[in-house]
Amino acid sequence: MTSRMFIRRCFEISCMDETDFHEAADGAEALVLLKRIAGVDLLVTDLNMPKMDGEILLKTVKEDHVLAGLPVVVITSAGNPAKETELLAQGALAVFNKPVSTATLSDKLGAVMRD
Repeated sequence: MTSRMFIRRCFEISCMDETDFHEAADGAEALVLLKRIAGVDLLVTDLNMPKMDGEILLKTVKEDHVLAGLPVVVITSAGNPAKETELLAQGALAVFNKPVSTATLSDKLGAVMRD
């Protein structure tokens, strides 16, 4: 919960304060929300979550014909370059290591979200 609040605040500080945010407690809940809410622009997921982790969520989204084009950002505390390369190869737009800073989020995602 605290991580989600912090990430949300980073987005708000990065001039995305008028954005609608939808939060899920785990990957399974996120998948339900994604299928229910139309027009989601970006999925931000933690790598380590209960029920369905971020890697399985990423794979599931990328294999779904409706959701496949959705940009996915993965946040992790693993600090594993090999895992980061693997996630990017699976279709992640970006992988951020915790702790995520507002400056990092703004710099890397700001340009992508404005394109």
